[in-house]
Amino acid sequence: MAQAVLIKRERMTLDLLLFQAYGAEGQALLEVALGLNPGLAGLGPHIPQGTTVTLPDRPAPDALRVRTVVSLFG
Repeated sequence: MAQAVLIKRERMTLDLLLFQAYGAEGQALLEVALGLNPGLAGLGPHIPQGTTVTLPDRPAPDALRVRTVVSLFG
């Protein structure tokens, strides 16, 4: 279920808000968050205090995702 957040800090950006809510996974949710909040991009890079932002649902973990393993020793 989407979550509504009231911005209480100055100089808050959407990507920072997503990082605080979801960690590194938040980077992938930027476009989804902009779609849930029409007109948010028009407010500029910093979200004004008192603005309510709807955050998207956390994506389901993908159990079949393949991760590339990097070895420093060959």
